[in-house]
Amino acid sequence: MQIWVVVLAACALAACSGGYAPVTEQSLGSRYNGPVPSTYTVSRGDTLYSIAWRYGLDFKSVARLNGIDSRYLIYPGQKLRLKGQAVASSPRPSGTKSSPPAQTPSTASRPKSTAKPMPAPAVSSSDIQWRWPTQGKLIGGYSSGSSPNKGIDLAGNTGDPVYAAASGTVVYAGSGLLGYGNLVILNHNRQYLSAYAHNSRILVKESDSVKVGDKIAELGNTGANRPMLHFEIRRDGKPVNPLQYLPKKQ
Repeated sequence: MQIWVVVLAACALAACSGGYAPVTEQSLGSRYNGPVPSTYTVSRGDTLYSIAWRYGLDFKSVARLNGIDSRYLIYPGQKLRLKGQAVASSPRPSGTKSSPPAQTPSTASRPKSTAKPMPAPAVSSSDIQWRWPTQGKLIGGYSSGSSPNKGIDLAGNTGDPVYAAASGTVVYAGSGLLGYGNLVILNHNRQYLSAYAHNSRILVKESDSVKVGDKIAELGNTGANRPMLHFEIRRDGKPVNPLQYLPKKQ
């Protein structure tokens, strides 16, 4: 009798939720929302962009804090300062070998990423032409409140195309940021970055240049509880509401 009660309760919960849990920050994974640490030790697969993204920092500021030049190269085991005063640019310690970023598990067939300089498009912020990264229905809006959503969530089916929302350079393509699944980050003009999370497949690699509307990934549910695209725009490292930048849907 007790077993049937448990089964019926579980079915009722499933029916009430429409077959899946509500889309919330908690259900999407362990995105970091705590205080910024003073230092961070670089792991294999990290990039300066992904570290700055994790803690909501401007990658240029992190580079200045650590005397890193405009190539933005870092290496495993390096201890980065995330707070404090900027230091003069210094050469990399001699005898230290670099390791390439870890390869994204779902994109083993694509070329391996290499630690190349990441040039930024020479345009001003007013010249950025934004478009919707996928055609799905909006199921989660931007929020900076007590339960923040640092971007927007768009419904879709596994395999739906994910497009570059603006022209730029791929500065991260991997799965090393917990809660984002297979993630692509684009640098648009050294002020604006955009991110595309939970992809089933990533179709670009770091240092690739892409044009607005180029297909960069396929929608999925890696790091999420249903197929969806989580999309973010950050200005100087800080999340902003993408709906203020994307064109109005017809």
